[in-house]
Amino acid sequence: MKRLKQIWSVAVFDFRKWHRNPRIYTTFLLAFILCFLLSDKAVRFARLYETSMQFAEPFVWTFGDANSILLSSLLLLLLFADMPFIDSSTPYYLMRTDRKTWVLGQGIYVILSTLIYLVFILLSTSLVCMTQSFGGNLWSETAAILAYSGIGQDVALPALVTTLEMSRPYECMLTIFALMMLYTLLMALLMLLMNLKKGTLGGVISVFVFSLYGFLLNPETIRVIFRLPDALMYKANVAVGWLSPLNQATYHMHNFGYNLLPRLWQTYLIFGMLILLLFFLLLRAARRYSFNFLGTEG
Repeated sequence: MKRLKQIWSVAVFDFRKWHRNPRIYTTFLLAFILCFLLSDKAVRFARLYETSMQFAEPFVWTFGDANSILLSSLLLLLLFADMPFIDSSTPYYLMRTDRKTWVLGQGIYVILSTLIYLVFILLSTSLVCMTQSFGGNLWSETAAILAYSGIGQDVALPALVTTLEMSRPYECMLTIFALMMLYTLLMALLMLLMNLKKGTLGGVISVFVFSLYGFLLNPETIRVIFRLPDALMYKANVAVGWLSPLNQATYHMHNFGYNLLPRLWQTYLIFGMLILLLFFLLLRAARRYSFNFLGTEG
């Protein structure tokens, strides 16, 4: 119990640094602008056809797309720019606890910060369509038009028929939220690990490499690079569905009973194992980390 209180104390102290921190305000402001720009397509479409939208649909249509997930996750570079959070308080915690407690506190802070950030993303996308939305757990007429007419592909909205037929709006919203949470948490913990091992620059580079890997490992990108015929695109789609964390975080890149893509529970298991592995590596990296307190304020 004492260890848990100490871990929580480290995490709470990190949150206190949000007070009057322009970097934190900038991150959430940019996140809101991003949500507005990405979800505005769906809102303008609904206004054009004079149809309503379900409260969760802007989030579903916007972040059912891999590129939107990628863009939103990159903003975490600003939120976690000061990892591993070493300042004048760090010697205090290290003297009264140990390195394991300190790094677990950082991990809890990363988890809670990522959760707060994604809740903000969810609320921001829903706020955009508030004047023309309803709260019932039913797909709207706008969703039906986007999915069944194929117009969704023309306006770059991932409104798929399988999404409407296999789930309800709130269920789909929670699933996409969970996928985004796991993906962004994996990226943030990777950044923290590389910060401990290679410094801040190493952490930033690791995030860009991680993101670039997911961006390039895309079925359409592979089609263009290797000039694959349509007959081979199915195999390429299945391969990247399993190999790319970004595609695993994308809702429609899963098996709903008719293909060989990963099922949702398999994605949860893969992400969970990778996150636990990163926590284990973080604990090992903290033992060897060379703390430098020069220049800290007394």
